[in-house]
Amino acid sequence: MQEETAEDAGAARRIPVEIVALVASPVHAYEGRPADGPRPDPEDPRKDRIEVRSGLGVVGDRYFDHPAHRRASVTLLSAEALDGVAAGLGVPPFDPVLARRTVVLRGAAVDALAGSGAEFALDSGDGPVRFRAHRAAHPCRWMDVVLAPGAFKALRGRGGVRCEPLSDGVLRRGPAVLIVPVEPATAIAPARQR
Repeated sequence: MQEETAEDAGAARRIPVEIVALVASPVHAYEGRPADGPRPDPEDPRKDRIEVRSGLGVVGDRYFDHPAHRRASVTLLSAEALDGVAAGLGVPPFDPVLARRTVVLRGAAVDALAGSGAEFALDSGDGPVRFRAHRAAHPCRWMDVVLAPGAFKALRGRGGVRCEPLSDGVLRRGPAVLIVPVEPATAIAPARQR
């Protein structure tokens, strides 16, 4: 029996979004003590395009085919969450790449997916890439060092969602569509500007 997706069932909402950042890095830059500073990346983690592989993660990323991270190999974050934290702390907007989330979206409050187990898709023009939402992507203390003092605490509850890729595909920076289930427990709405 073929697995039915939310889009196939007709119970999906299509939300226009923008992929503002894509991150893939072979190293874990925020390792060790924050006071020592981040590890240097051998290459720029900022990508214009990433390849996603079902059950494995993002090609070239440190969590690709890592058994302990298969259900959390891709992380999504709302750019509005970062904007809200910066505004609340009274600092200029953050570079979204510094949050080290795989995909940063503008236009959807993705934190509502955390813990839902919902299946959703993201299509940036090369066809939908399907994911299953799992647990919240909690911020770490590194946020106080790389973003601004107080960012760690301010990002709690809005640090994004850890996801498992369910299909192969390509994601690109720029306009995209987030396809989410409509059920009340997992429905997300477009993000509000602060």
